[in-house]
This record gives sequence, structure tokens and C-alpha cells, in this order.
Amino acid sequence: MKKNIAIIMGGYSSEYKISLKSGSVVYKYTDKEKFNLFCIHIFKEKWVYVTENKEEFPVNKHDFSVEINNQKITFDCIFNAIHGSPGEDGLMQSYFELLNIPQTSCDAYQSALTFNKRDLLSVLKPYGIKAAASYYLNLGDVIDEESIVAKVGLPCFVKANKAGSSFGIMKVYKKEDLKAAIENAYKEDDEIIIEGFLDGTEVSVGVLKYKGVTKVLPVTEIVSENDFFDYEAKYAGKSQEITPARITKTQEQKVSDLAKKAYDVLKMKGFSRSEFIFIDDEPFMLEMNTTPGLTEESILPQQAKVAGISLPELFENAINEALTVK
Repeated sequence: MKKNIAIIMGGYSSEYKISLKSGSVVYKYTDKEKFNLFCIHIFKEKWVYVTENKEEFPVNKHDFSVEINNQKITFDCIFNAIHGSPGEDGLMQSYFELLNIPQTSCDAYQSALTFNKRDLLSVLKPYGIKAAASYYLNLGDVIDEESIVAKVGLPCFVKANKAGSSFGIMKVYKKEDLKAAIENAYKEDDEIIIEGFLDGTEVSVGVLKYKGVTKVLPVTEIVSENDFFDYEAKYAGKSQEITPARITKTQEQKVSDLAKKAYDVLKMKGFSRSEFIFIDDEPFMLEMNTTPGLTEESILPQQAKVAGISLPELFENAINEALTVK
């Protein structure tokens, strides 16, 4: 009997368009001879199964089932392709755990932790994983520009604490521009992290459970045409993503070891993609994504390709890993 796999995509955040692309690629490349695949669109206003003919069937949220022509369909596994909330912040993970349905991403706690940049970096610090100097703000806090600049210096990055795809992020060069950047970040989240600028080589490291073992993928170097790796650089071709990265063997070993350490320390499952910046030979962590982009052009699939793992293999492995986790 072929297993029924629900590929969830969309979501409640600004990243929903990227998620729909990722989910469509998972559907395209996953072996339909081995699995029955269902594209499930998750939005605030509706959860629906969308057929290839664009017909929509509502999802019953009580048991995550779909009824088609009086036949009830339930799912053996969920392939999570939602970037941002509710797929990357622990909400869907908790829901599926309650329903006892396996899913391809990490568990609820790890998902919520990694989605919160401030908490993630704080948890990893005792394990020797370094990060930039930072300053935290919550909506309603007094904005003290002098204290911010004293702590993190200029230029600095003002970021929404819980958002991805570079939404709610600005690079600030002058103290007078801090307020506008903070207001921009608050459009995405009610928590903010302001970080000192690290002037070095930016790299991205994919890690996953592959055939039961933690596997670090080849490192990608990110060279943005813009001032930093913003939304346009990520998705409008305004960057070069070079795999393998043009870094020394020492740097490659260090950053690979740190990415694996973070993955194992946090007891991760599924995919992760961690971003670092090198200052000399020292990698400083920026963040970790737990449902990274999965389009043909996305970084993690590029890394898998260099490692000799095709997209069908990558996606089938994710499903098999989820199905075998006890």
C-alpha cells in the first residue's frame, strides 16, 4: 500500500508565496510511484486540499482528513514546506503531535526555539557558538538610541525577531535612522533584535538527518549585490550563491562542525540551514532555519546536488526519516 503524504504549504506570514513554490517543487519531484501526494494549502482563512485541476476540498481540522466523493482520506505523514508561522514556529508540529501524525520537520520545541533568533543564540552560546553583539526590544519599550549604539555600534542590523526571508530587516548607518528601522521591523513582529554589523564572508550550512545519520552538506558562500542578503538578493537574483564556498579548509571544518553541533545539541530532525559570518577564521551564527526553501534554486537543494543527492532522493529521505522516527 502506498502511503498518503500531505505536503503542507502557504502559511500565515509574508513568506507564503515562497512556501507555495517550495511545496510545488516537493510535489513535482517526489516519486508518485511510491507515494500518494496531496498538496494542502494552509491559510488563516482556509485549510484546503488543492488538486492538479485547482479544485479545493476543505481539511477537517479535528483529524486533518479530507473527504472526496464521500471517501475520507487520512495521512500517514506530513511533508512540511511552510516557511514562517505556523509551520516553522512549532504550531503545526504541536498539532500533528497531538494527532499522532509523523511530519518531516523538527519537533515543536526546537521549531519554536529556532524561530526565535534571540532565544536560539542565547541557548547556543554556552556551547561555544558565537553571535554578534545584540540589543533586544519589545513593542512598547522605550527606544534609547544612545544605549543601542553603545551596545552594538554602527552600522547595525534591525531585525524582526521571529520572521524569515529577510522580512522586517534593515541595515542602519546613522543613529537618526534607528526609529524608522525599528518601526519597519515591528510590522513583522512585536519583538526585535538589533545586531552589530559583522564585516566578513557570509555562508550557509545545510544539515539534515540522512539515512539515519546527521549529515552536513557542502557550505554555500553568499555574495549579495545589494547591501546585504535581503529579500531581493534572495529571490530576485541579486546575489551569487557559490557552492562549495570559497573558504579555507580550516574555515570549512569549523563552520561545518558548529552547524552539526547546533543541530545535535538541539536534538534536531529534518532539514536545517544555519547562516554564519566569518570574522577571520571564526564563524559567528546569525540564525537557523528549520523549513528552508526547497525550490530548485534554493540553497539547501543546491548543496544537496553538490553532495550527490537529487531532489527526489532528498524528499523521499525526509519522508522515510519522519516515518521511522519513534
